[in-house]
Parts: sequence; C-alpha cells; structure tokens
Amino acid sequence: MEEIRLNVALLRRKVPNLTTAAKSIGIRPATVSNLCTGKIDLGKAEVKTLVGLASLANCTVDELIIRGEKKHMIETQIKALDFFAPLVKEGTIGIVARPGMGQLVILAELMHRFKESNHTSVFLLPQKEHSELEGTKELADYITTSVDDAYEKLSELTGDIIFITDRSYIISGELLDLQEKIISENIDGITTILVDLSGEVVDEEMPFGPLETVWQLDADLATRHMYPALHPIYSTSSVMEGTDVDQRHFGLRQRAQKLLRRYRELRSIVAVHGIQKLPEGELATYERGERLEAYFTQPFYVAEKFTGPGKAVSIEQTLNDVEVILEGKQDQVSVEELKFVGSLS
Repeated sequence: MEEIRLNVALLRRKVPNLTTAAKSIGIRPATVSNLCTGKIDLGKAEVKTLVGLASLANCTVDELIIRGEKKHMIETQIKALDFFAPLVKEGTIGIVARPGMGQLVILAELMHRFKESNHTSVFLLPQKEHSELEGTKELADYITTSVDDAYEKLSELTGDIIFITDRSYIISGELLDLQEKIISENIDGITTILVDLSGEVVDEEMPFGPLETVWQLDADLATRHMYPALHPIYSTSSVMEGTDVDQRHFGLRQRAQKLLRRYRELRSIVAVHGIQKLPEGELATYERGERLEAYFTQPFYVAEKFTGPGKAVSIEQTLNDVEVILEGKQDQVSVEELKFVGSLS
C-alpha cells in the first residue's frame, strides 16, 4: 500500500498564520496539527479538509500530499522521546512547556548528545535576553544572534544539522523567511527544534505552526520530579505513522499509552480516596502503570548531580524493556528501583 502524508513543509511556507487561516474556513487547528504529526491518518482525512488546506496554501490537493517517501527518526537514546515521539529527521519539532518544566534541560541534554554523534547544532538566540539560557546555549556547536548570521552559518555547514531557535522568530515572521531562503538555496539536512521561553505556547493552538513532532511536557510529572517530564499521551510524531517505525514499536507504544492513560485515571482515585478504594482488579493496572512511568525517567549527562550518572538507551533496548514491563515480568521490582535507571539490564 502506498504511503501518503501531508506536505508539512509546503503548508508551513505557504500559510504562516495557519491557526487563524484554518479557523476562518471552518477547520479546527487541532485537526491540522494531528494531520501534520500523523495522529490522524491522512487516508482517513475528510476530503473537504484537504481541499480547504490546499486552498489556503494556494496549491492542488496532489501538491499537498507526499507519496512514497519515508520519514526517519534521529535516535537520541532518551527513552521517552524515542519511544513516544521520535525526533523526525529534517522535520520541525516543537517543545510545549511552561517555564520550570524542564525544557531547557532536555535541550541541553540533546546538544550534549549531538556532540557525540555526527550532528552539528546551531542555536539562534531569542530576540530578548533570557538569563536562564546561561549554561545551556554554550553547549551548541555554534551560537548565532540574528537570522542573517544563522543563514550564513547554516549555508556553510554540511552534513546533519540541528537548528534550535525560539518562537519569537515565528511571531516576527523571520523564521518563515529563513526557511524560504534555505529551500531556495537547496540547503538540506536541517532538523529544527523550537522552544518558547515565555511559556505562552501552552495556552495556544498550534503556536509553532505545523509540526512533524510535538514534545508536550507534563506539569504533574515535573511536579513529582519525574524527568524528562514528557507527556506520554499528548506528545506525537509523524514518524510513528510512517514507514520507518516497525510494527512492534507502533504496537508497544499503543499498549503503553493505553496502560498509562488508565493509570492516570486511577491516580485521581488514589489521590482522593487512597489505594484501598481502587476498583477490584485495577490494582495490578495501577502498579504496572507506576512502574512503566518510573522506567521512563532517565539520568541525564547534563544533570548528573541530580539524577546520577547519565545513561543512553537504544530504542531497541527500550522496546525490549517496555515489553517486559507490560507483560508483568517486573511486577516484583519496586517503583523506586526503576526510577532514573538506564535499561533494565
């Protein structure tokens, strides 16, 4: 069967203010977001939705659909990211978080890990001063302070590039102009990570525009110091709906999300009435969900004094570990023993 997906790059270029534009023709921004990340199968999308998006982009429906091209993940060896919402190579990734939820620690850890790989990181600093970036921005291979400087650096580099910048350049429209120049000059190999240091991103629909990957951080996990505080249900990636992720990964992710969704519901009961009030037969679900949630915490190299020595875990090992937990083979292990470890082995 032919693989089809939305041409997110074209949509991003043609419709910079997509949220407002989509609403104006009766398309919910959440629908557009889910189509971009693959949460909604493009083959199941309503024809009127695709026609509407094509009209906004001033293109044909055929131009809006990409056929037969694979999307590949960049393996970070961070369990939660790789398992729930893989980083899409040459895609655009948005981190949705309020200040203090750990987005800068994730960013710092990624840049640290990229130094060990064949990726080069370029950080375009926000337009305003942010003191919280001290100690993080220095981990980038190159720091730029303007869109023009960023373009010069991106155009002279070769190989795989991680380009990091702030939402302020989306609001000003400068990021769109930069992306247009990059495309016109046939510069490829660039994967973009977007952050929002203001925290306003949490309150808006599609604040970054169309994305291939959404990393949404969770206040409850952050409050309980369960880092990285990636929301396992709301974080999405178009890779998960593509051809680069095998059916085992896809199936395990669905099973893990189902368990964690029910576990989160049960946590509300336990918080109010205590664990003794859980419905009969749900105790095992609750405790297994606790263990799986604990497993997805991970020691970071950039935060070793808080988490212990940093650990890297391959996606293959993560899949093996998740399967073991889902099958109940770790039920005898305490939750505390699973927190901030690498792999189960």
